[in-house]
Amino acid sequence: MSDGLTSNVLLVIGFAGSGVAGAVVRLAGVAGAVAGAVSMGAGEWVSVSAQNELVVRELEVERRELAVNAEAEQRELAAMYEGHGMQAATARQAAADVMRDPEAALNVHAREEFGIDPTELPSAWQAAAVSFVCFVIGAVLPVIPWLVSGGNGATVASILIGVVAAAALGWAIGQFAERNRLKSALRQVLIMLGACVITYSIGKALHVGVS
Repeated sequence: MSDGLTSNVLLVIGFAGSGVAGAVVRLAGVAGAVAGAVSMGAGEWVSVSAQNELVVRELEVERRELAVNAEAEQRELAAMYEGHGMQAATARQAAADVMRDPEAALNVHAREEFGIDPTELPSAWQAAAVSFVCFVIGAVLPVIPWLVSGGNGATVASILIGVVAAAALGWAIGQFAERNRLKSALRQVLIMLGACVITYSIGKALHVGVS
């Protein structure tokens, strides 16, 4: 949502600064929201799918190792348990118990060695859908003023919406991260305002008219 908000606020403000008609700014904002959301969704799907494929490959390698070098894998697991604070004898016994079930052994080795749970791989489609929707929500906000108005009023409204939304997102980030919420909100607002100044100035300098 933060990506959608920031990128589209800057796109809208940049076009507004160039002096083009309000209809062009609306078109740019809507196109930016749709293109960005599709890009984010597709990118997330590819990323999660590739990650899952790599995890499956590593699991197959580990499965072969468990079948071919069971004793070595058991010693490795016992060493991991000792590293977690178990007594040596207890660690060896626990490793032996785990190794009796090949699937349980694979799951435990995956968690200990790779930090993943083979039974809970993320859904690429779900990740793509969430990214798409969140990006659209953030990207549509700064376009709203241009759907009902234009000119300097719509420009100022887009900036105000961007600032308020950025502050709310920063506050939420601080809340979830258990950090200073005011500081997080202020950081997001300053980044937003600084970027708006830059993109508006670029648009103003180019001053491209579109008929």
